[in-house]
Amino acid sequence: MRSALFFLIVLAAGTAFAMWLAGLGGTVQIQVGEAYIATSFPLAVLIAALGFLALHLLLSLVTTLRRLPRRLRAGAANRNRREGDAAVTRALVALAAGTGDAARLEVRKARNYLGDTPQTLLLAAEAERLSGNEDAAAASFRLLAAREDARFLGLRGLLRQAMAKGDWDAARALAREAEAAQPGAAWLREERRTLALETRDWREAVALASPEQPRAQLALAAAEQEPDPARAAEYERQAFLYDRGFAPAALAFAARLKARGDLRKSKAVLEDAWAAGPHPDLLEPYLADAPDALMRLRATETLIKRNPAAPESRLALARATLAARFPDRARKALDALIGSGEADRRAYLLLAEVEEAEQGAAGTAPAGQARLLAEAQAAKPEPRWHCGHCGTAHGTWAPVCGACNTPGQIAWTAAPPAAMPASAAA
Repeated sequence: MRSALFFLIVLAAGTAFAMWLAGLGGTVQIQVGEAYIATSFPLAVLIAALGFLALHLLLSLVTTLRRLPRRLRAGAANRNRREGDAAVTRALVALAAGTGDAARLEVRKARNYLGDTPQTLLLAAEAERLSGNEDAAAASFRLLAAREDARFLGLRGLLRQAMAKGDWDAARALAREAEAAQPGAAWLREERRTLALETRDWREAVALASPEQPRAQLALAAAEQEPDPARAAEYERQAFLYDRGFAPAALAFAARLKARGDLRKSKAVLEDAWAAGPHPDLLEPYLADAPDALMRLRATETLIKRNPAAPESRLALARATLAARFPDRARKALDALIGSGEADRRAYLLLAEVEEAEQGAAGTAPAGQARLLAEAQAAKPEPRWHCGHCGTAHGTWAPVCGACNTPGQIAWTAAPPAAMPASAAA
């Protein structure tokens, strides 16, 4: 209704203006040389208006024709974008579904519509990897790595491929490039940590170790790998501080201090280690300076005084007292150990020696020893160095299990863990 009223008002105003011009009268004359044109003023106004309108239409047509190619290209680009985005979505769905051939087909369409963008190149690489075509995937990753805006994506893909193939030299080079492209990336730190373990670069492994990893073992392995004595000593100190109960680290650090002439600190390290985690290997270096059995007994009592109830402490005390010819004290320590339920076969074997020392002269030792030896046979085995991955026993600690080649899994345990099935290990 309002539009109709507005149209009527405009029509009325236009009609009134035309009538006013018609009644105004007047003549418009144009003379150019001998040519002479004369017309009424209202007609001249009408001709001028029509001429302006024609000129405007002509200019609009020219502008439209000039803009037509750009609009056609923009329309085609929009259509390609829509089709390309749809192909990318279908490729993602195919990748999620695990259908490599369908993913490759959709990625090919996406690249035709969108060109080699970081998104299409990454999808192409993943589709080729899903289809088992690692060479084609590597080609896409290299194209990504050549772009400044997607360099890290390409290097990441190439690094994963190199590590999967076991090409550790190439993997190290790619890791350095990726670190330069994206410093401090969390994923890259994890990959570099894995790479350091696989290549046995213990110094790098220590620097990148996470809190849940056995840092003490890694630091001790780095000390063994370090040619510089000063830095090796620092790694040994770090290993001891990471885990005071890790006996190999304490032994190495104590030996280093003793070699420097600092005997007091060396013994203090062994005492701290025994307090944190008693280990039989700590005994001999601590008692090395004791000249006789009585002095060894006193040194043993000093060593175990901060952790006297530990099974290793009671065993150490029993051995020392038996060697010092105090079998009654040795029996008391062993009876306490057996009563605690933590005794292993070593306690019964040592008790058999106590039995021989006490009853041998009376001729009653063989019967008691036979009983104790039978109990030792049934008792749980003594702790040893076992690989936590495959269960293999080792005579000494090593950073890598020689049986399954797994780093950082050898620990001092009473019984070997169950061997991991081949499928789970893979």
